[in-house]
Amino acid sequence: MSRDRTSLDTLVELAREARDQAGQTLAGEQRTSSQVSQQLDSLHRYRQEYAEKLNAAVRDGIDPATMRNYQQFLASLDDALGRARQALAAQQQRVERTRQHWQQQQQRLSSYDTLAERREAVRRRDEQRREQHVSDDLVNNRLVRQRSSHFEH
Repeated sequence: MSRDRTSLDTLVELAREARDQAGQTLAGEQRTSSQVSQQLDSLHRYRQEYAEKLNAAVRDGIDPATMRNYQQFLASLDDALGRARQALAAQQQRVERTRQHWQQQQQRLSSYDTLAERREAVRRRDEQRREQHVSDDLVNNRLVRQRSSHFEH
């Protein structure tokens, strides 16, 4: 049965496409968040390893210039860690915003789907009523013919 395309069908299709696009954007933001988190973890591990090297060097005896170099490098790693934490926090906010956008798109699609389901239920009910009416007419016509043929004999 071919059905004419209605504006509601168009809205459902557009809402589905918007929801799917929002989902793809969300997936991308989540991947980026995971990458930023992994980079932060790697940077943190590197900082710990370097601090352990400094501690070992201090135990074994270290000259002041080398100590200063270690400390400056650790300070630059601490700065990098701070920037990485900020980047991760900003990325997590982007993930949350895109998640909210996806949820809004999903809700819009659900609303349109509900309207389409209701419209389809009304269409089926009307079709059943038409079919019942045609069936009733056929039965009534048959009865009328049977009665008229019965009276003719």
